[in-house]
Amino acid sequence: MTFILLLVAIVILLCVIAEKFSGKFGMPALILFMFIGMLFGSDGILKIPFSDYKLAENICSIALLFIMFYGGFNLKWDLAKDVAVKSVLLSTIGVAITTAATALFVKLILGYTWPESFLVGAVLGSTDAASVFAILRQKKLNLKNSTASLLEMESGSNDPMAYMLTFIALGIIYSGESEHIIMRIFLQLVVGALVGLGLALTTIRLMTKTTLVSDGLETIFMIAMVLICYGLSQIMGGNAYLSVYIMGIIIGNSRIKSKA
Repeated sequence: MTFILLLVAIVILLCVIAEKFSGKFGMPALILFMFIGMLFGSDGILKIPFSDYKLAENICSIALLFIMFYGGFNLKWDLAKDVAVKSVLLSTIGVAITTAATALFVKLILGYTWPESFLVGAVLGSTDAASVFAILRQKKLNLKNSTASLLEMESGSNDPMAYMLTFIALGIIYSGESEHIIMRIFLQLVVGALVGLGLALTTIRLMTKTTLVSDGLETIFMIAMVLICYGLSQIMGGNAYLSVYIMGIIIGNSRIKSKA
């Protein structure tokens, strides 16, 4: 256990250092993070074996939900509201079109089955939110016509759509379920949005209208509410990542942002 903790600490320390030097290399820090992981992995220098894919999935899911919340929390609505409609269209219809085009290419060129092609398209259909956030903020880009806000909002909101399409593709592959896809997508979006809105308003009220949260514990309380939002949305059949993202936007643009 001590060795594992020491190893984790070293990896985190190297990632922090990589973030500092990423600008000098002219590449996103996430590429350096992946390189560090490759050095420690089974094919790297240390050759640490790893085959627990379920654990990896759980860790990535937790990391993604906080990335989504962070993206929404730091979104400046005053700047983004003018491009909100365009962002929503890009993150939904745009992702669907990209998925369909990629699936068609994989089917015709690589010869995969349609369900498999659909899965590949769904996985590749969205941009990486963490990469976009890092590039825009690290380079302090000031693009014309609110393009930076458009990219930031779109990249933060397209993961829920890609996640839904991936989930549906897996359902088709493993169980052959292909009926009511449009209805399932619609219900996930609606339920996810409502859960995120409800938990965000509840969090704001508890932190501003009550004394339930002691001073100094606001961040811990916020983390707990984010996890509740994710779990509740999952249980109710909604898109959990959309819920967390909407929750982040509402809380991030409220009066409690400075306190949290």
